[in-house]
Amino acid sequence: MSVERRPRTTLPNFTDRLPLGDQGLSVSPFCLGMVRSPEAVSAAFDAGVNFFFLSADMHWPLYEPLRQGLKDLLRRGRGIREKIVIGAACYPAQPDFCRYPFQEVLDAVPEFKRLDVLIAGGAYSRDFPERLPVYEQHRRTNFAGARAIGTSFHDRPTALAAINERLVDIAFIRYNPGHPGARHDLFPHIVSVPRPLVFNFKSTLGYVPPDLQAELGLPGDEYWQPTITDYYRFALTRPELDGLLVAPATPVELAGLVAALELGPLDDEEEQFLLNLALVARGGARVVPERLVKHAP
Repeated sequence: MSVERRPRTTLPNFTDRLPLGDQGLSVSPFCLGMVRSPEAVSAAFDAGVNFFFLSADMHWPLYEPLRQGLKDLLRRGRGIREKIVIGAACYPAQPDFCRYPFQEVLDAVPEFKRLDVLIAGGAYSRDFPERLPVYEQHRRTNFAGARAIGTSFHDRPTALAAINERLVDIAFIRYNPGHPGARHDLFPHIVSVPRPLVFNFKSTLGYVPPDLQAELGLPGDEYWQPTITDYYRFALTRPELDGLLVAPATPVELAGLVAALELGPLDDEEEQFLLNLALVARGGARVVPERLVKHAP
C-alpha cells in the first residue's frame, strides 16, 4: 500500500529528538559519522547532535578522529555519557562474527561504557535473514549495553521489508541524486507510523563541484552551482527520511551544514536540477540547456 506524505516545509534541527526503539533512547535527526578533526565531535554536540556512528571493524583507522573526539567529549563529565547515543556497525555477514567486534570497540575505548545501538552494516537480502536473529538476541540480552538494533541496507527491497515489518529499530538507506531509486521503489511504499526510524547515508555521493560543472558546459552565470550541503537538503526534502548520517569533517563544515538547514527543503525545480546534473555528470545525458532546469532566482 502506498502512503501519500505531505512535503516538508522546514528541515529538522540538530536539537530535535526522535525516539529510537522502545527502551528509552532518543536521538537527534543527525548522526555524526566519520570526521577528520576530533574537534568536530564537540562542536556537533554543542550544536545539538547526540547521535554518533562508529565502525566496529571496516575502516577502523578512519574512525580514529571520531573515537578521539568522543573521548574528549566524555572527559567533560557532567553526565555527558547519558546524553549521547553511540551506535556501532559490524560488517561481517557470518553470524558467528556479529558479536566480538562490538566488544572490541569497548575494549579499545572503555570510556564508552556501552554501545547503545548495534548495527548490521552493509546488509543484502542474502545475508540479512541470518544476521537478524543474532542482533535480536543482542537487543534482548542488552549485549554490550545495547538497547536498540539497526541495519545499513544496500538492498532496497530488503530495507522496505525490514521497515514495514518493524524488524529493526533504525534502518539506514542510501538516497542521493546519483542513486535516486528510493523515490520509486521504497519511499512510496513505507507504511504509516509507528515504524522504525529511517536515516539516509551517502547523501553527498556524486556532488558535482563548480569546476566539473564548468567542464560539463554549465557556466555559473547561467546555472545554479549547488554546494555540497545542498545534497543534504536534497535527501532531507523527502518526508520519509527521519534523519541523516552526516560527515562534516571539521567544525567549519559543521557550521556550513547548520546554515544550509536554515534554507529549508529544496523545491521541485531544485530537486530536478540535481537529478539532471547527476545524470549529465555520469555521462547519461548530453548538456542540453532545455533539459537542465535553471535555479529559480
